[in-house]
Amino acid sequence: MVYKTTGDVMQGFSREHTIPYLMASGDLAMGCAMSEATAPLLMSFGRVTSEPDQLAVMLYLSAGGCAEEQAREHELAALTALYERNGNAAEDAMIRQKRAYALASRRYLKSWQHHNAFYGEPGTGECPDFDDDMDEFVYLAGLLSGLQALNSEIQSTSSIGVPKNVGSVVARATNCLENDKWWGAPMALKATVWSMMPGALPEGENAFERLAMADRKGEEAGVRLSHVFHAIAATNKGDEAGVKAVIRQHAESLDAQPANEDWAFVDAMATNMVVALSDRLWVENTGHRTPLGQLGIFWDDRQKEVETMDLDDLL
Repeated sequence: MVYKTTGDVMQGFSREHTIPYLMASGDLAMGCAMSEATAPLLMSFGRVTSEPDQLAVMLYLSAGGCAEEQAREHELAALTALYERNGNAAEDAMIRQKRAYALASRRYLKSWQHHNAFYGEPGTGECPDFDDDMDEFVYLAGLLSGLQALNSEIQSTSSIGVPKNVGSVVARATNCLENDKWWGAPMALKATVWSMMPGALPEGENAFERLAMADRKGEEAGVRLSHVFHAIAATNKGDEAGVKAVIRQHAESLDAQPANEDWAFVDAMATNMVVALSDRLWVENTGHRTPLGQLGIFWDDRQKEVETMDLDDLL
């Protein structure tokens, strides 16, 4: 009885206070450490009371992001080794990268499964009745976890068991969310799926026009998650110039519009992923990451001409 009461209290407190508190912070490392450290404890209360499915969506999504961050670090190590023509080091780093992506995929898949257990099978045409904004946000987070589970599985080159139709399911399920309310992210999610899946683009639609529209909404709201989807879509298309344009746009927006105070964590997560995309380009071409304070600037940018004074006449 004591365990059940404690579990119910912990679940309620986490949903009502811990998650909102974390979303208002911009400290990704703190959120990563918290999710990895507390997930076993909080999830174990499912043995004595109702399964904490909503909480699990956020915990495993965040923990998956931790593993994906490690995978990106290993990728940069591999790219650096390739730049230096060190084949053995590059191969070892790529193996570590795939292992980390496999772990990320398993964690994202758990988030997706708990999402479906709580809200029901998404994309069926019936939308859940949301109790409040946090309820709706967790639904959005679950959709993101499904797409990330599939992407990480592909990156790992392993079979994790992620349903192969998860992309189309996520695209349909975004119809349950208000696009304007959630910073353009639902449309950006859908448009990214359209750009990635052959035959998914509806007649008369343009995925990249939709992504540009979502970008403007995210920039105005101070939650620039759509930039990540836009950059991913451009990356999958092999459009390096498009990826650079999104990174520049993100950097300019950071100067023009502060992060939304209630969703600073989401905006920081978007910036972290945009920096990762920039780092990949920098390492591939220079052997090192994006220089500090130079997000949105690239190694091949033409330097502005600086007016100089001829000192010969002063001598």
